[in-house]
Amino acid sequence: MKRFYKEAAAVPCEGGHGITLDGRTVRTPARALLAVPNAAMADAIVAEWAAQGEDIDPASMPMTGMANAAIDQIAPDTAAFAATISVYGESDMLCYRADGPDTLVTRQSEQWQPLLDWATQHYAVKFAVTQGILHTAQPPETLARLNAATAIHCPFTLAALSKLVPISGSLVIGLATVEQAFPITQLWQAAELDELWQAEQWGDDDEALARRAKRHEEFTLAAEFAGLTR
Repeated sequence: MKRFYKEAAAVPCEGGHGITLDGRTVRTPARALLAVPNAAMADAIVAEWAAQGEDIDPASMPMTGMANAAIDQIAPDTAAFAATISVYGESDMLCYRADGPDTLVTRQSEQWQPLLDWATQHYAVKFAVTQGILHTAQPPETLARLNAATAIHCPFTLAALSKLVPISGSLVIGLATVEQAFPITQLWQAAELDELWQAEQWGDDDEALARRAKRHEEFTLAAEFAGLTR
């Protein structure tokens, strides 16, 4: 739609901080009040609205989109939504290792094992790690604890996780990101390890580079949004 306002602003409201456009309260697509938990997140959303040109482009407002999702789609049943994320723990990418060549095996161990070790200690769980792509069941207690670790997060953090986990293919990477357990560059390198390896062996093309750049951007923005919930 065409831009219909001159000024975007953050204002205190019931439930945290709201957004106004020329003094009129912004609502979500489901017509709920767009109220976020803190001033930092509100400011990030205001910046997106303020940056719009003559036309409003929702694709250029990822913070607004994740906040809308948190309120409209996640908050009504947080536990059920968290379960759709924690299911990735059943086949976490970090648990499926190559059986060769040795350089790839070593790289996976160096980049993935520290993340699994962190999750093992942080959540008091055990992971079944295998070579190859055949499904290997994780211990039921591990899955239950990972589900609980996911479900404790607020709807806004879950909105970020709903991006981070599918992009990376790893519940552990997603949880480590929102917990700020490792530098974001290290987590992204782990998420992209296999694709980068393939590119090193066979080369890259413009389509693959563009796809990877887009995934990186989405991952980084989701991590930034998760940081605003802390």
